[in-house]
Parts: sequence; C-alpha cells; structure tokens
Amino acid sequence: MRVAVVGHVEWVEFLAVDHVPAPGEIVHAFHRWEEPAGGGGVAAVQLAKLAGSSTMFIALGQDELGRRSVEGLEAMGVHMEVAFRSDPTRRAVTFVDSAGERTITTIGPRLEAHGDDPLPWDLMGETDAAFFTAGDVAALAHARRAKVLVATLRVPELLAETGIQLDAVVGSAPDRDERYVPGAIQPPPRLVVLTDGAAGGTYRVEGGPSGTYRAAPVPGPVADAYGAGDSFQAGLTYALGARMPLEAALAFAARCGAACMTGHGPYQGQLRLVDGAEVAGISSPA
Repeated sequence: MRVAVVGHVEWVEFLAVDHVPAPGEIVHAFHRWEEPAGGGGVAAVQLAKLAGSSTMFIALGQDELGRRSVEGLEAMGVHMEVAFRSDPTRRAVTFVDSAGERTITTIGPRLEAHGDDPLPWDLMGETDAAFFTAGDVAALAHARRAKVLVATLRVPELLAETGIQLDAVVGSAPDRDERYVPGAIQPPPRLVVLTDGAAGGTYRVEGGPSGTYRAAPVPGPVADAYGAGDSFQAGLTYALGARMPLEAALAFAARCGAACMTGHGPYQGQLRLVDGAEVAGISSPA
C-alpha cells in the first residue's frame, strides 16, 4: 500500500512528572526527552510502521528544529515532502503525569502545506490511503486524489468550506472542538467516527448503519497517552485503504491506539506489521 499524510509537525519537549503543576506550584521532571511529533507526524510514523513507509506533505520552519524534524521522521520511515517557511517551526511542551495522561502547551503558529506549494502533489494520484490533519482547501483537494481520504475533525471550519466528500472523518466525543455536527460538512462524509477513550466510540455510515465499537485492551502497562488518538486515526486510514470490513477496521484502529499507550512518547509502543503479523513496541530514535 502507498499511504500519505497531509499535516503538521511540532517539535515537542516531553516532561515526565508526578502531576501537572497547579498554579504557583513547582514540580520536578524525573525524565525528559524531545522529538518531532504533533498529530500529522505521529500519524505518518504509524502509517509507515503499517505499510513499510509513508509520505508526508508538510511545511516547516527553515531552522534547526525543522531540519531535526525532517531527519527524525525520515529515520522512522517517513518520506518528507517539505515546504520551508521563514516562520519558526512550531514547538510544544507536554507534561506526562504518573497516570500517563498528557497535557500539552503549543508555542507559535502551526505551519501547514498549501496547495500551491511546489510539492509533488501528483503522488496523491498513486496513493491508496491518505490522512489529512492540516493544510488549506487546495491541499485537501490534492489529498482527495487518493483512493481513500480520512480527515481529522480538529479542522471543522476547513472541512465545512471545501465541498469535498471525505471517506471518513474522526474526532473525539468528549472534545467540543472535535464533535461532528450533522449537516456542517457538505457533502456528508461517508463515515463518521467519534472516539471516547477507554469507552470505545461510535460510528455512523452515511445512508447506512450506526453503532459502537469497543476499545482494545492496552497490551502492557500504560506509559503515555500522547499520540494514542493520532495512532488510532492512522490505523483506521490504513485499514480503510486495505479495504477491511468496517468492524474489522475499527478494531484494528483501536489496537493501534491502545498499543501507542505502552511507550514513552508517541512512537515506542506503536503497532507495526511484520510479514502481516501485528507487533507492538519499537524503540524511538529520540
């Protein structure tokens, strides 16, 4: 399979703490690491671990963090197609508490690829499945050339103005910024999936059935929730591109999300396919 992501990357500093500091409090980080992440980067690496490689269309700052982001993601199997900007690469600081929950602060504007950037958009016509996290309307139109296109509901205004039919949209039921409002996206996406953590989630097929799916058991101790939702979305993109039946695709995506939670940072625990078999856990070069 050929898979791709049109999205965004942030250079993230992770701080493992007992708890997130309350106002005025000082806490000590007992572990620290940094690496390129963000929803697009996490999804691109997860797709690479499932398909053998992936391609990412992105904008980054023409700076040290932009260069390190390209090197880090390419080392994990992502072929980077980058439009470099004069703005700095976006950064983030993420607290990971003793329960594995992550709390994120982003720094600077998000950089994203535009459809008029001189990138090899023609590759989308050869792509089996693509995932969209960030970009403009023209970039989404390029992504639509893929056989299957899945988008995050984190960009609802963009999706509402495009007039492009999506094969699936994925959001978080508890997050007000990711909820699906029927009729807001026209034409309606063929599939809407709303995740709800350990409770599983719901799905609705346009003109067809709706229902629920179960969360997959976490295959080990919970280390870090960062990237679990993005890994789920990448897993669903891969499964739909592979033409899995819907219930099997949702179960596969759930296993991707659950596996991610066993590693520190988004990459260590991600599910990968080796000779068709699912294997959880691979070290990150952070």
